[in-house]
Amino acid sequence: MLIDFEPGDYVKNPANLEWGLGQVQSIIGEKVTVNFENYGKRVINIKNVKLEKIENE
Repeated sequence: MLIDFEPGDYVKNPANLEWGLGQVQSIIGEKVTVNFENYGKRVINIKNVKLEKIENE
């Protein structure tokens, strides 16, 4: 699976927009740690959850 973002990038979880904007903290294999403004830090398996990168945020 191709990951098109890296630590420091901003993402959103389209299935949970109420989580707000998230910043990628780390990527290890298929697990991405993201700190969301309204939901805190979450470890997300990108095989199961599609994150969208936010450009120019």
